[in-house]
Amino acid sequence: MPRAGLSRDAVVRIALEQVDAGGPTGLADLTLAKVAASAGVATPSLYKHVGSLAALRRHVALVALEELTTASAAATVGRAGPDALRALAHAWRAYASAHPGRYAAVQLAPDPEAAEDAEHRTAAARVVALVGAVLHGFDLPDDRTIDAVRVVRAGVHGFVVLELGGGFRLPEDLDRSFDALVDMLVTGVTALADAPSSPDPQEQP
Repeated sequence: MPRAGLSRDAVVRIALEQVDAGGPTGLADLTLAKVAASAGVATPSLYKHVGSLAALRRHVALVALEELTTASAAATVGRAGPDALRALAHAWRAYASAHPGRYAAVQLAPDPEAAEDAEHRTAAARVVALVGAVLHGFDLPDDRTIDAVRVVRAGVHGFVVLELGGGFRLPEDLDRSFDALVDMLVTGVTALADAPSSPDPQEQP
């Protein structure tokens, strides 16, 4: 039977359930037809609520980004430096484990020019700003902060994706390995903070 009172929020909730149920590939496998079937309506009925599959994925990404930002902020509040970075990394891993499909949606990059991606850009910027705030405790030079943000994101994301995809098959404890990764990230960010700033190419020797 069709669901009464179908709305955009209801359609997005169904999509969120489906992407998580599908695991790491849930977002890639999301279709309007599947969402319509779960809602008990014909696919064209969704267009009054979400204009396209791309729009629906964008709505899923927005929810995921907001959830990840909230979880990260809660984990790092009152912490600084290495302690905050460790808390952030574990919060990301926990979110990805609990919501693998939504975590995949976090990785969707908004179009830097498209007007319809404005809200998506803002949500993505909040995550980056939060990571920057965590790394602020390392007293990084301004010209190395983005390097540190990228390194932390790449390190944690790489581990999480391999873990979710079953890429670690050896019997050694994964929690211990993740702790080792985070220790390396802390050491690396600390080294960036201690490294001399890059010279201005316009300055004369």
